[in-house]
Amino acid sequence: MNAADLHRSSLVIDSHNDTTVALIRRGNMGIADESGEDRHSRAGAVAYLRQYLPPQGQDTVQFSLAHLREGAVDAAFFAVDTTRAWGNHLVYAIDAIGYLKQEIAAHPDELTLARTAADIEAARAAGKVAVLLAVENTAALQHSLYAVDALYELGVRTMTLTHSARTEVGDGCEVESGGGLTGFGRDVVRRMNQLGMLVDVSHLNERGFWDVLGHTSEPVIASHSCCHALCDHPRNLTDEQLRALGSAAGVVGITFVPSFVDSTRPTLDRLIDHILHAIDVAGAGAVGLGSDFDGGGDLLAHGGEMPRITEALLGRGVDEDVLCGILGANHLRLLRATIG
Repeated sequence: MNAADLHRSSLVIDSHNDTTVALIRRGNMGIADESGEDRHSRAGAVAYLRQYLPPQGQDTVQFSLAHLREGAVDAAFFAVDTTRAWGNHLVYAIDAIGYLKQEIAAHPDELTLARTAADIEAARAAGKVAVLLAVENTAALQHSLYAVDALYELGVRTMTLTHSARTEVGDGCEVESGGGLTGFGRDVVRRMNQLGMLVDVSHLNERGFWDVLGHTSEPVIASHSCCHALCDHPRNLTDEQLRALGSAAGVVGITFVPSFVDSTRPTLDRLIDHILHAIDVAGAGAVGLGSDFDGGGDLLAHGGEMPRITEALLGRGVDEDVLCGILGANHLRLLRATIG
């Protein structure tokens, strides 16, 4: 099968983007590129706290509806990064989630909210893109374990425990000599496991990563990370981490952030090196895609270029079944095991 046909026939899932806040910061744009002064009334907490991007940033987002369709993306984790919410982390998350839900409701023939793995399969059968709600940085909880339940009720099915700095659950990857999970962090992991919410270890420091694997009762995801052996960046996973993630039935979503791919010459070919290395170390069933579109994932111009990855992997001799796993089947298996 040629690359284009294989890509279109495969389930394609992306495990991380920052499109929701990007839409709001571009003047409350719609996911189908709707814009105009009439959308100013849609502004909420995110628009107030973060302000709009300057005029040169008013271009379309990387994961607009048109790009999702062009890239044959069947499902995507739409994350809300609450790091820069200036003390208003929970309302920031709720505001962005409400905004995205409004966009889903405005495009009922194109988009659907997915709360389970079965919802993703049903959406694909109906020709719709499944949207999974994600929160990046449990600063959104504001030290309330009850907020985990509240976000779950809103439809959130995965949370990244930290960003790169210190939070109340533990330390991020940029905290020198950082600690692992705090007592609150362990409670958060336990409650996420109980509810059926996928724990995301991207951005955690290494000690925190091992603490999560020691305390979780369910598989976890590193939704947008690369391989430390190929690029010495604190956001990337060591071979030991990759091996452990695979052994614990988890998945790493290889990300498109140039500085995580190569410190000097990030290229698509180098991105493929990361995917192949992760397969070699973690196992073919433990690797997926986590673009970080609209959050720094600029190695590809936009989601419409996702088929380039399929073409490149085929060109490197990757087996079609393995490739289908990378494109989405591995993520779906993990979601079946965690969110139901």
